[in-house]
Amino acid sequence: MSELDTPTRAMVTITRHGPGGHIAELALDRPEAMNAVSTQMARELGAACAELSADQGLRVVLVTSTSTKAFCVGADLKERNSFTDADLVAQRPVARAAYGGVLNLPVPTIAVVEGFALGGGLEIALSCDLIIAGSAAVVGLPEVSVGVIPGGGGTQLLTRRVGWSRAAGMIFTARRMPASEAAALGVVDEVLEAGTARDRGLELATQIAANSPVGLRQAKRAMRLGSDVDLATGLEVEDGCWRATAFSGDRAEGVAAFAEKRPPVWLGR
Repeated sequence: MSELDTPTRAMVTITRHGPGGHIAELALDRPEAMNAVSTQMARELGAACAELSADQGLRVVLVTSTSTKAFCVGADLKERNSFTDADLVAQRPVARAAYGGVLNLPVPTIAVVEGFALGGGLEIALSCDLIIAGSAAVVGLPEVSVGVIPGGGGTQLLTRRVGWSRAAGMIFTARRMPASEAAALGVVDEVLEAGTARDRGLELATQIAANSPVGLRQAKRAMRLGSDVDLATGLEVEDGCWRATAFSGDRAEGVAAFAEKRPPVWLGR
């Protein structure tokens, strides 16, 4: 697979993969701190997500870590230990923009978790559509053990992913769990041999990126907007997204390619 490397910020990098660079790998790159999310790192993550969201040629985002020890261990508590209340208030919108930036990426997203994914680290993964983990991964939301709550979407995203009681068990006890248990609870979607999760993530991203860009974006939009409404409203959301695909260049190309028994050449519009 060809790669187009795009060096960016100090703590977050973006690497392009595949023909056309339709797959973006968003890597957390603060290994000396096990990717603890400082204010600056949160700022860079939010900016990187804004850049990717504006890319109309993008089809899939893979969220990874350059550290072999950790995907991300959450908020930088060493930094926060020196914060005043005013500092904490000032940091809050920066953090929300970072986590929300991952959540609101308009294309399919895959988190690749090796090592620790704790607190905000697990919340970054939960903000993705799929989570692939290495067998040595350890996940958890320990925030109540330090006097706060999961504030990067964890209380909402984990509950939607695994249900109330399972989410309550994880959040209220603040416990860590191995990848195998996380998979059994539905916290992660696949567990691979340690060190191989990124390869699987790239394989899955390549499979996804072969499909219609318009279809991928509208399918995600329909799922996200329809997941927390009643069925009738959800079906209306779905219909609107279907209409956005039905009269697109991608739909015409997909049908023509099927009829002509050839691979489609997606127009992305």
